[in-house]
Amino acid sequence: MKRVIAIADRAASVSLRLLVALNILFFLSFLAVLLFAAGRARAEVPTCTGADMLSALQKSNPATYGKIEAEAAATLNGKGLLWKLEKSGEQPSYLFGTMHMTDTRVTTLPAAAQKVFDAAGTLIIETTDVLDKQKMMTAMLKEPDLMMFTDSTTLSSLLSPDEAAAMNAALDARGIPPATVAKMKPWMLSAMMALPACELARQSGGAPVLDVKLAQSAKAAGKPVEGLETAESQLRAMASLPLAFHMKGLVDTLKLGDKVNDINETMIVLYQRGDTGMFWPLFRAAMPDEQNDPSGYAAFEETMITSRNKVMVDHAEPILAKGNAFMAVGALHLPGPQGLVEDFRKAGYTVTAIGL
Repeated sequence: MKRVIAIADRAASVSLRLLVALNILFFLSFLAVLLFAAGRARAEVPTCTGADMLSALQKSNPATYGKIEAEAAATLNGKGLLWKLEKSGEQPSYLFGTMHMTDTRVTTLPAAAQKVFDAAGTLIIETTDVLDKQKMMTAMLKEPDLMMFTDSTTLSSLLSPDEAAAMNAALDARGIPPATVAKMKPWMLSAMMALPACELARQSGGAPVLDVKLAQSAKAAGKPVEGLETAESQLRAMASLPLAFHMKGLVDTLKLGDKVNDINETMIVLYQRGDTGMFWPLFRAAMPDEQNDPSGYAAFEETMITSRNKVMVDHAEPILAKGNAFMAVGALHLPGPQGLVEDFRKAGYTVTAIGL
């Protein structure tokens, strides 16, 4: 297949999948932004840039675009952000896929989702820890080794001189003094690097991502807000994966450079369309290196996506049993044979896409 989109000369396919997947790690991204805000060197918000890779591909190579569309169409539950959950004896609830971004194209709910959100009696999000600064600080202090190196190790000591220079350049572009992240675990820094500089700056300035905005609206309306996970559980899951895997992901994410902007712009465009099944087919077509060993990402997917999906369903069921709930979680949790839509069906729910 002709290479149609230049991402980076040797950026690994597994690492690009990781960068996209980092979007579903709600607490990790939120915590990374919190740490970033504490060490910011400047206050201005950079202008958002980034090109829609899908649009460019459609014009430059219609045949490849057609193959991507076909693969996306074959993805189970790969179309739609809003799903109705029905079970005998329970009042219907709704499942909605979010994107953990502050971009107004994301934070403005589609009309159908806004209607059922307004009518819902309870909001369910991934974790409520992000809504309580005291809980956030407790999580950070309880097990500091989940986020920081507590021995003599530093990030730079695990990188080659060239890699360390690339990391420092990327940090400088985001206004982050390298000294403030020297002891940070690689998955924390990867969460920062997976966001464009403009998005990182907006979040650090207090702009809420969609999930937090929904929680704030629900609380203002006097509705209870329930969480499915704890901050510690996500951090422990990340820490359970090999350090070498995380370091490779960080290095290759740094190699993407400004192309992070294009990836995020493309994700927003796909999100607006509800095309959750098109994420992976598109990025696979854009990969400059398809031969990397996928075993590392498979472990990540099992630990951070598949296993968490099952936990989310288990923890959501008692809340859903009360009826009329609006469950908002990262959109990449929804599609696929082991996604939330299918997991809820396996749990005895009738799940129907709304607004298609």
